[in-house]
Amino acid sequence: MIPYEDIYSFLTAEENAQKYLEKSYQSQDDTKTKSYQNSSAFIHYINNGISFMESSQSSNILVQPVLSFYGMMHLLKGWLLTKRPDYPETTAVLAHGLTARKRKRKDYRFIEDEVKIQQQGLFPYVSRYLFSHHPFPLNRVSMQQLLRSIPELSTIWNFNKENPMVIIGEKGSKQLYFPDSILDGFHLKEATFVERIRPFLPPIEDIQQKEGGLQLYLTGSVTDWNGPFRYHLNNECIYFPAARADYFPYSEILVHYLLLFNLSMICRYETEWWGELIQMKTDREYPLIQQFLKITQQKTPALISQCLLQNFQGETK
Repeated sequence: MIPYEDIYSFLTAEENAQKYLEKSYQSQDDTKTKSYQNSSAFIHYINNGISFMESSQSSNILVQPVLSFYGMMHLLKGWLLTKRPDYPETTAVLAHGLTARKRKRKDYRFIEDEVKIQQQGLFPYVSRYLFSHHPFPLNRVSMQQLLRSIPELSTIWNFNKENPMVIIGEKGSKQLYFPDSILDGFHLKEATFVERIRPFLPPIEDIQQKEGGLQLYLTGSVTDWNGPFRYHLNNECIYFPAARADYFPYSEILVHYLLLFNLSMICRYETEWWGELIQMKTDREYPLIQQFLKITQQKTPALISQCLLQNFQGETK
């Protein structure tokens, strides 16, 4: 993987940004004018996004959710500008597009919390124009399901004797191995299971039943991370949900968006609960939240940069 710092450094040079936008706008009218008009905003979105993320890394955990959330927002707006040259078309798309559930202070558990998805705002706008979900298929999402969908948190879940994700291969490999436990967890027969995951994979050359699992041979490696497949930023293994209850077939970028939104709201408006969690570390959610905040500071800009890189390569072939 190309370091995301290199990609952002390249795209924040004014001449490079303008050329990149011009190629991205090839299907639009008057590409030169629009790319020239948007290049400055594009550069500032990326610069601000990276600055917020770097500030989050060096800040106290008490304020990290807010800094990381707004860092991600800036990076997403920069990416949106490559797809939507007139963004923002209306003020309606400037709202978050999400609602945090009203919380009860007594016995509140973060993993039991939910975020409701609205019909207007930035989240549905991002879902539509960056990930082709219109409308987004879910009305609300639980924090537990989101946290169980991040592979770098697998070790912490394993300490709790839970196994929400399973390693099925290595990044760059053309082979994937699904143990029988996954098929059992999805309550599906082999053929039905393969048809469910086929849309997210390169063409399948061969399927073989191995001892204890299913081996898939692909024509190429997995490069589309906008479905249920996840890659671990450190070990670069490919992970897949272990059971149907943990199946979240949407980009991990949206997972981080939803989690950061809720954590930033809690950080700002539930200061007593947030302060006690950070200082006392009494709840079992603390290690999950702490580790997530470390992960998102690196993985969010990495995931978005790879999407920008794919777009750039696709436009310049």
